Amino acid sequence: MSQDAIVLTAAEARVLGALVEKEVTTPEYYPLSLNALVNACNQRSNREPIMSLDEEEVRQALHGLSNKGLAGAARSDGRVARYEHHLGEVFNFTRAETALVTVLLLRGAQTPGELRGRTERLFSFDEISDVLVGLQKLMERDPALVALLPRAPGARESRYAHLLSGPVESAAAALPAREDSAETPTSAIASAAAYEERIAQLETTVAELRRQLDGLQQKIDSLF
Repeated sequence: MSQDAIVLTAAEARVLGALVEKEVTTPEYYPLSLNALVNACNQRSNREPIMSLDEEEVRQALHGLSNKGLAGAARSDGRVARYEHHLGEVFNFTRAETALVTVLLLRGAQTPGELRGRTERLFSFDEISDVLVGLQKLMERDPALVALLPRAPGARESRYAHLLSGPVESAAAALPAREDSAETPTSAIASAAAYEERIAQLETTVAELRRQLDGLQQKIDSLF
């Protein structure tokens, strides 16, 4: 069933991503106080771009997310108000899909390899092909939640971007390109898997060469 498109502001996207991330990485502090949420949004690691949201901007973003059913105040017996997200209730994501969307919200367009590394704290993908499968499922949502961007000149991998803040610049151009280019989402999985296999083979070769060099060094050392 088609779902009405959700369009987040940049601040709403950052607040939502921060809430989801902190639920997994620091569950002892979740739901988050307003001060903790501001700090999470503005932290200088694992964020692209770096933002400097103040408390009022975060409050406004929470209000917007609340209207969209994506976040709100949590029930608390304490005197400090705390906030939580409702991403799972709205989209019924798997853990893998949640991890991918969260990192895309927090760090913008990324390659499958970057996503595999950066989602490690949220969900561990065994293979790069598993990342691509997750991205494909998000692209097949109605409306789509992720888009494949055209490969930049000289780039070895294509980047993917979330669509929760509306169409991404140049993402629309990627849609017709899927039919004509060699890299459809399915072929991307195959090519990425082949790339990973080549890397593994190279690592095995390097390890063997190191072993042989160590053996030669031991023979040389024994002569003196």
